[in-house]
Amino acid sequence: MRWVVLLRAVNLGARNKVPMAKLRTLLEEAGYGDVRTYIASGNVLLDGPRGRAAVALELERLIADEFGVDTTAIVRTPQELSAVVAGHPFGRDTSHSHVVFLADRPARKAAESLAATDHSPDRALIVGKDVYVQYPAGVQGSRLSAARLERLLGVPGTHRNWRTVTALAELAAGA
Repeated sequence: MRWVVLLRAVNLGARNKVPMAKLRTLLEEAGYGDVRTYIASGNVLLDGPRGRAAVALELERLIADEFGVDTTAIVRTPQELSAVVAGHPFGRDTSHSHVVFLADRPARKAAESLAATDHSPDRALIVGKDVYVQYPAGVQGSRLSAARLERLLGVPGTHRNWRTVTALAELAAGA
């Protein structure tokens, strides 16, 4: 089964260092196939067992053991990533679009609270386990950061800009 794994909060400045070349080798030695990484922000494509939760837990354990980094591994299929790209809700201009990939669906009450709150000029739309976010004034200084989204929704997530999301979807589709 082909998986796209998005690691939360790795390689942020001097914190949570997970060298991608070493991670590829570690995953190959653990039995994962066709392991590829994309940029240093914790994006991994690999072939592994069918169980999504088992893949996530195994990668989290391997990374903690090898690098001493506690991360959340958020796992999607190539088809799910393709659907995220196809479902972009903010029109043709994607230059300010981002996606926060959540580890699980947020509770209905939390999702309703996010939808009812004005975060202008930012916009957010939850679709399943993904949050589309538009930052017209840019991410820096935004009132709707990924950390704030996590707090509001009560679910860990990892943030990717639109360019990274589309590149990963293309890589996953071509695998």
